[in-house]
Amino acid sequence: MTQEFQPPTARERSKYRAAQEAGLLERVLEVGWAGLSAKESGRIGGLMARRRDRDDP
Repeated sequence: MTQEFQPPTARERSKYRAAQEAGLLERVLEVGWAGLSAKESGRIGGLMARRRDRDDP
């Protein structure tokens, strides 16, 4: 069974951008999202929320 390529959603792109901004992108690529600590995940979520709040009118 092969899976078709599906381009990343806007939310996924935002997560990777936030991980890069937090200096955690390499770790995400090594261990995956589940391998991050709660503190690391929270930092990424906080960056995403701040960007979302800033961009919304």
